[in-house]
Amino acid sequence: MFITFEGIEGSGKGTMLERAVAWIEQRGKGVLCTREPGGSELGVRLRAILLDSRNSDITSRAELFLYLADRAQHVEQVIRPALASGKVVVSDRYADSTIVYQGFGRGLDPQELFKLNDVAVGGLWPELTLVLDLDVETGLERARSRNQQLGIEEKEGRFEAESLAFHTKVREGYRSWAKLHPGRVRIVDASGTPDEVFARVCVMLEEAGL
Repeated sequence: MFITFEGIEGSGKGTMLERAVAWIEQRGKGVLCTREPGGSELGVRLRAILLDSRNSDITSRAELFLYLADRAQHVEQVIRPALASGKVVVSDRYADSTIVYQGFGRGLDPQELFKLNDVAVGGLWPELTLVLDLDVETGLERARSRNQQLGIEEKEGRFEAESLAFHTKVREGYRSWAKLHPGRVRIVDASGTPDEVFARVCVMLEEAGL
């Protein structure tokens, strides 16, 4: 099974993903935990370009194709082999991020982005995508505080530096995309304590057959 976690910056994806991986392992299943960008060796180098706040002049289409390159390599080198070996794959972001951020956020055509991503991943889409939904102000405050604490504001803060309006479009984009793909993309209320949010995640994991 292939599961992805999505959401705006600071929505708690990383925390919920870590808990989900432990939860799945406790049920005796092998798990591969990965992320985008940066899930492959090539992806690590592309991540350094894509998330560096000093690269603010990257155009929307150049950004798109860098993400597609990262994803194509990630799928062939990491995700498909893990699935073939019988592991559950859990990824922090995947193709839906590009459709929402570059589509609803940047103004590119989401349906065209879906087609391009489908080519990049060779038709491999998750069985379940959980979108952590949180108000934008709270998410950005969390994300910027985290980056400051880790000292990565410059190295990985390009999206955190975007405007509130951009992140609002992204949040609404996730909601709109979920409505178009109700069988796969599920919205999770990310407000409340980590335990409360993870309880909601567990319900959806169980419904997916884990």
